[in-house]
Amino acid sequence: MKLSCIAVDDEPLALGLVCAFIEKTPFLELKGQYSSAVEALQGLMAGPVDVIFLDIQMPDLTGLELARVLERSHRGAHTTRIIFTTAFDQFALDGFRVDALDYLLKPFNYEEFLRAASKARTYFDLIYRTEPSPVALPIATPGEAAEDYLFLKVEYQLVRIAYKDILYVEGLKDYVKVYRQMEPEKPLLSLTSLKALEDKLPPKQFMRVHRSFIVSLDRINAVTRNSVQIGSVMIPVSDQYKDVFSQFISRWL
Repeated sequence: MKLSCIAVDDEPLALGLVCAFIEKTPFLELKGQYSSAVEALQGLMAGPVDVIFLDIQMPDLTGLELARVLERSHRGAHTTRIIFTTAFDQFALDGFRVDALDYLLKPFNYEEFLRAASKARTYFDLIYRTEPSPVALPIATPGEAAEDYLFLKVEYQLVRIAYKDILYVEGLKDYVKVYRQMEPEKPLLSLTSLKALEDKLPPKQFMRVHRSFIVSLDRINAVTRNSVQIGSVMIPVSDQYKDVFSQFISRWL
């Protein structure tokens, strides 16, 4: 499978280099090249692409502004991923906030470009392998096991996390920390909301007990009226979730 791509950069030499790298890469297909984000936006109206190699500092409309426009206009539609190409490393955090797949700091060579492009290929391999059809939900055959994992974006990678490995999840504004049994002292940090992650977790295995915490029911060692204990960690139960939590406690009695 080839990934359709466009390149956007107001510097002719930089634009030519990215286009040459795309054409050199067997699993990429160059669909267009643009010297401004405005031109790219007009071109994308004809049809989406898989990957945009996007400069950040451009006149009229910056790469970050284009990324935000695409995020709003394509929500729930075709998944287009962005790889930023820029000479300014101070934009790395902003690129992460708009869910960029990767960040190439100029000047970069083909090896660095290929590493970023390979992340895009891995991402779309996972998406096409795991996403259900938008028309009809797949029907499980007898004896077929349900998915027991999720993919979470950590830095610029998609990390596969088995449900059975999760101890609990802590929400921190726009981020979540996922604590796992294998490395409880090294939680995975991901730019997503606790509500978004809650929607992905199976409710029979996980429970939200606080505005900032989701716990794995299988990992609970002890409970009180106002808290749960997982290992040596005590997690509070807030008033908002006490009714659901009380129903859970009743199973222990």
